[in-house]
Amino acid sequence: MPRILIVDDNKQIVSILSEYAKKEGFETIVSTDGEEALQAFQKQKFDIILLDVMMPKKDGFEVCREIRRTSNVPVIMITARGEDFERIMGLDIGADDYIVKPFSPGEVMARVRAILRRIERTPENEKVQKLFNFENLTICLDDFTVSIDNQDIPLTKKEIELLWVMATNKNRVFTRDHLLDSVWGYDYFGDNRTVDSHIKRLRAKIDEYSHPKWQIKTIWGVGYKFEVNKDE
Repeated sequence: MPRILIVDDNKQIVSILSEYAKKEGFETIVSTDGEEALQAFQKQKFDIILLDVMMPKKDGFEVCREIRRTSNVPVIMITARGEDFERIMGLDIGADDYIVKPFSPGEVMARVRAILRRIERTPENEKVQKLFNFENLTICLDDFTVSIDNQDIPLTKKEIELLWVMATNKNRVFTRDHLLDSVWGYDYFGDNRTVDSHIKRLRAKIDEYSHPKWQIKTIWGVGYKFEVNKDE
């Protein structure tokens, strides 16, 4: 039975989401503040987490950062605020999706199903290559690690997936919509600005290390590509 952690200090919202999750076949664990959520996360394994932003003790952003230090479990952030910068910040720190209150519990469960479908392992997926090497870059999808010159780069799961898609298709130009579909899935509810924010963070992290033979290049008006130097 899949297990879901629902974190919100509004008991009514917790109750409603719990009932919907149980109808979907989830074992449901609830927390009403950020510290309690982290304690639950450390004690049990979850298939997905619904995480409110505005909470006592630790807010959702802080909780998500803590989770991402050790786990790639899917996280959907929920907030009463709809400002773009908060939505983008949530995605940048590793959230997989973002929902603004008021919301339909049915829509929340639809997003949960969509994310779990995308990460579901199948026999076909197990046969896909999991290791990529080019010059000083190594990407491993078995443990979601990236290194440059054997130095580990602290990337989020989505940043690694973006880099993988582009690096394994060297010099191919990807539109934002194509990257959105490839990494987040066709049923993702967001927009292609999500790609821009993730690419910006990805590039800032890898540019701290020397990689003269390759780069992530912006193709203005189109999208991005993993560009290899002409002498390669």
